Amino acid sequence: MKKLINDRESFLTDMLDGLELRDGNVDIIEGTVVVRKDKKKSGVALVSGGGSGHEPAHAGYVAKGMLDAAVCGEVFTSPTPDKVLAAIKAVDNGDGVLLIIKNYSGDVMNFEMAQEMAQAEGHQVSSVIVRDDVAIDNEEQRRGVAGTVIVHKYAGYLSDRSLSLDEIVEKVEGMMENLYSIGMAIEPCLVPTTGEYGFDLDEDEMEIGVGIHGEKGIYREQSETADKIVNRLLDELFKHTDSSRLIVMVNGMGGTPESELSIVTKYVMNSLEERNITVSKLLVGDYMTALDMQGFSLTVLDEDQEVLDSLEAETESKYFK
Repeated sequence: MKKLINDRESFLTDMLDGLELRDGNVDIIEGTVVVRKDKKKSGVALVSGGGSGHEPAHAGYVAKGMLDAAVCGEVFTSPTPDKVLAAIKAVDNGDGVLLIIKNYSGDVMNFEMAQEMAQAEGHQVSSVIVRDDVAIDNEEQRRGVAGTVIVHKYAGYLSDRSLSLDEIVEKVEGMMENLYSIGMAIEPCLVPTTGEYGFDLDEDEMEIGVGIHGEKGIYREQSETADKIVNRLLDELFKHTDSSRLIVMVNGMGGTPESELSIVTKYVMNSLEERNITVSKLLVGDYMTALDMQGFSLTVLDEDQEVLDSLEAETESKYFK
């Protein structure tokens, strides 16, 4: 295995030590919890997180205008409840804390356990669970993927405008009803803590409906050209929305060259124009990755002026653009 690491055991701590040196606006507490150095004095505090390997998520979004803390687990492994509890305590300013949880069993269990522990200690804590991955038919089982980053930005915007915890939960849950994503891969990721690939693919194969933890897709097909892949994914997304005005995210999976992400973006926009869809906001980049997986995901969200305003609002995160 060729990876720029010292050893598997120190992957997370070495990464966070480097992050703290790179970003003078964050502190690392409790070993694996990233918090804003300038703690928010008022407004609902936002906490998210999960296993590492999705960089820049989630620690890269700990910044003014987005998250107040990110709880980092080992690679593709949920952080433990005590770390989530530490994050809640560190950022709570008295106006409440919102946990933004991706819908994976470990994340849901550990974040909700921490929520209960914090509530027992007198903290006002609520949570929302992101389920944007339409590769899963059962809505309750849908995974939280790249759309989670849009949730971070929207919730951060609402917090900065002094909405209450209950109001933010209501608005975020309403927005998520129209948030849909699906991903694909032409190469799996190599997991540094195991030295193994997430799955095997032949040279002429691709996976459709991949997750962000190195999981296989929902089905496997012969590789196609970028325009055909884009239309395949859009066909799946348009089973869930009939809106003619959309917010669109083209998300790289970590190992996709910028050149190829630009090619994908061209055919996304071409296809949407052919479908008479107006794109109100286009986001392109590595927002929620799976280590060095080569592929991309598409996220669509029905146009909403308040959400559009939130995506345009200032943030100090270098990774939301």
